[in-house]
Amino acid sequence: MADDKKKHDEEKKDKKHAHGEGPVTDAKAHAEAKTKQQPKKRGKQEKGPATITAAPGKAQARGEQPARLGIAYKEQIIPALMKDFGYKNPMQVPKVEKVVVNMGLGEAITNNKLIEQAEEQMMAITGQKSIVTRSRKSIANFKLRENQAIGVMATLRRDRMYEFLDRLLNIALPRVRDFKGVGHKSFDGKGNYTLGIKEQIIFPEINYDRIEKIKGMNVTIVTTAKSDEEGRALLRYLGMPFRTA
Repeated sequence: MADDKKKHDEEKKDKKHAHGEGPVTDAKAHAEAKTKQQPKKRGKQEKGPATITAAPGKAQARGEQPARLGIAYKEQIIPALMKDFGYKNPMQVPKVEKVVVNMGLGEAITNNKLIEQAEEQMMAITGQKSIVTRSRKSIANFKLRENQAIGVMATLRRDRMYEFLDRLLNIALPRVRDFKGVGHKSFDGKGNYTLGIKEQIIFPEINYDRIEKIKGMNVTIVTTAKSDEEGRALLRYLGMPFRTA
């Protein structure tokens, strides 16, 4: 009878294990622990913020890479000018201080959209936001009011200045039809040079299909030269294509 009771208890115990009841075994404990460690699945998984992996090497921001014309000035032009003019100190050598690009818009008196278009074009040409130039006084004959927008202007310095000069001298000017060089008499007596450009479309950055009117501009190169001779020599070394005759 004792044997029958023992057999009955064992059968009852097996049934409990079959239904998930009874004492927890090592295998069952491991399975439950693994289930607790795994997160519950949701209907829609939430995505964390994307991680941006930078490319190897130092990042190059705009204007961080030195302009090649600026490098040429330091490495080649300064020694050449010191030899030509007998400067004893590199600080005596004239340099380009700034470049002023000015676009006059007399038609803007009757069409304000020309100012907005000129600002966009100046940004494309110089890589810098321009400022709007305004009239200082009213002129009745020209229907001009005081403080009215009449053009745009940008002043370039340092690397941006050299980058613009590089594109002007090596890309834009050669695109002028029947180009034979620029005049050498447009100096102001203090080594500063002003170049007149009849069409802004010589710059490849300008989209010809989007312009409403072809406009000219003046480019004034301000130098630290004390004479026109020094200024002319500086610009010639920079690549200004002066006419020989």
